[in-house]
Amino acid sequence: MPRATTLILILAGLCGSSLGQYNEEEDLAWLQYYLRQSRVSSYNYVPYYEEESPAYAYSYPSATDTEPEPEPEPQQAAPWRCPQECDCPPNFSSAMYCDTRNLRYLPFVPSRMKYVYFQNNLITSIQEGAFDNATELEWLALHNNQIGSEKMGKRVFGKLRRLERLYMNNNNLTRLPGPLPRSLRELHLSYNRISKVPSNALEGLENLTALYLSHNFIFEMGASLKGLKSLILADLSYNNLRKVPDGLPASLEQLYLEYNYIDAIPDDYFQVSPRLLYVRMSHNSLTNQGLSSNTFNSSSILELDLSYNRLQKIPRVNTNLENLYLQGNQINEFSISSFCSVVDVMNYSRLQVLRLDGNAIKRNAVPPDAPLCLRRATVIEI
Repeated sequence: MPRATTLILILAGLCGSSLGQYNEEEDLAWLQYYLRQSRVSSYNYVPYYEEESPAYAYSYPSATDTEPEPEPEPQQAAPWRCPQECDCPPNFSSAMYCDTRNLRYLPFVPSRMKYVYFQNNLITSIQEGAFDNATELEWLALHNNQIGSEKMGKRVFGKLRRLERLYMNNNNLTRLPGPLPRSLRELHLSYNRISKVPSNALEGLENLTALYLSHNFIFEMGASLKGLKSLILADLSYNNLRKVPDGLPASLEQLYLEYNYIDAIPDDYFQVSPRLLYVRMSHNSLTNQGLSSNTFNSSSILELDLSYNRLQKIPRVNTNLENLYLQGNQINEFSISSFCSVVDVMNYSRLQVLRLDGNAIKRNAVPPDAPLCLRRATVIEI
C-alpha cells in the first residue's frame, strides 16, 4: 500500500448565542426559522480518526480460466536481495512492492524490509515461517487476496515484534489470525467471513489503537475489547451482533456499531469510556424498553447516531451533545425534557444538529420552551 493511513484529529470548539428575552412572538419566529433550515442536510459527518480511502476496489480477481502456478522452492538468495517478482526502490531500500502482480504465493522477504505490500493478488495461503527472516517488518499489506484461515500457519506473525500495521481486509478469513505481536497498533480485518471473536482473541494487544472488523458475520464479541488499553477506534459495523460488546476500554473515542441487530444497551454502558466522542448505532433494533434513562447521558459524547431504529420516544441525552440523529424511527412526540432537565436562561443544551425527520412527529409539536433549551441549534429537521 503506497501511502500510510492518516489519522486526523478534528475537535471543533463551537460557540453559540443565548436568548435574553423570551415571548410568544420570538417563539413563532424561532419555529419559522428552523423549519426553513430543515431543508439543509447535516448528516455528512466525518470522524477525526478516519483513515484515507483505499486506492483499490473491494473485489476478488477471477482466476477460473487459468491453471494455478506451482509455488516455487524457497529462494536461497542473499538476505538483502530483492525477489524478482517485486520492486525494491533504491531510494527506499526498506520497502518491497509486490502488489497487483497476480501472485499466488508469498515471495521471499529480505531481512532489511520494514514495509511490504502484497495487496491485490491471488494469494490463498501463508506458510509457516514466511516472515521469520523479516523480523524488522513494521507494515504488512495482505489485503485484497484470497487468504483463508485454514491455510495460514499458526504462528506466521509470531516473530514480527515490531509490526505496527497489519492489513488483511477483503480475504476469506473465518477467524482472527493469531497470536498477534504486542507491537500492533492497527488491525484491518474488514470484509472477511469472521463469525466470532473469542474473549482472548486480542489478548496482550495493549498498543492497539484502531480495530476494523466491519462487514463480517460476527454474532459474538464477548469481552474481547476490554484489555485493549490504547484502543481509540472500534469499527464493528455491518455484522450480526445482537448485543453490544462487554467492557469497553477507557481509552475509546469512536465506536461504530451500525447495521447490526442490537435491541438493548445496559445502564451506564458508556460511562466506563470517559473519552468517547462518536457513537454510531443506526440501523439496529433499539427500542425505548431496551434503554435506561441514563444510557446516553454521557458528558463526553459529541455525536450520537440512533437513526433507523425502533424508538418511540426521544431518549435522554447529555447537554454537551452537539449532533443527534434520530431520523427513521417511530417517535411521536417532541419531549424537551430529553434535552434539558431544567429550562431557564442558565440551563440549556449545546445541541447544534437535530434530525427527527421520518418519524411521526408533526411540525407544530415543538413545545414553547424549545427556544430556551435548544438556543444553540442551527439545524432542526422534523
